[in-house]
Amino acid sequence: MPALFAILILSGCDREPQETPQESEIGKSKGDEARVGEIDPRFAGELMPAARLVDPQGEELNLGALQGRPVLVNLWATWCVPCIKEMPLLDELAVDYDGEMSVVTISQDMGDPAKVATFFAVNELANLPQWIDPQLALGDAMGAATLPTTVLYDPTGQEVWRVTGDFDWSSEEARAAIDEALQSEG
Repeated sequence: MPALFAILILSGCDREPQETPQESEIGKSKGDEARVGEIDPRFAGELMPAARLVDPQGEELNLGALQGRPVLVNLWATWCVPCIKEMPLLDELAVDYDGEMSVVTISQDMGDPAKVATFFAVNELANLPQWIDPQLALGDAMGAATLPTTVLYDPTGQEVWRVTGDFDWSSEEARAAIDEALQSEG
């Protein structure tokens, strides 16, 4: 399955370049046409997949350990232009919703994990975790056929909605959707 996910990701953002990021071509998500750049509730109720993540220093996290509060999971890569565009917005979102929701970014980069740490340092992203999916299995388990894919999970680990492709996380639409989801949990 990780190989299938890698093929799907590579077909969306082409392949990992040596020097310049690439635009993403949107593929299919969960077997249906993805609603690109839209909040999509069609998969509400799907459970957060189990995954073992690592950070550039080798620390590990079981994704399931994040249950108990809402979690916004973002799959991204250092070579994906729409992903790069979103990261500062997600960094700001993490500050704005600190204490109410966790914002968890999970790199789908292959190879040296130091490139993720370097990306965070160069882009001054101080409020996001630097998790990496070393097996590249999470995207497949989430039904994410392209990057970026962002999924909001409720405190019980059930999907509320997702966004395939880049999204303006500073927009009124994004904030209203998050606020609505958080209020329904209270």
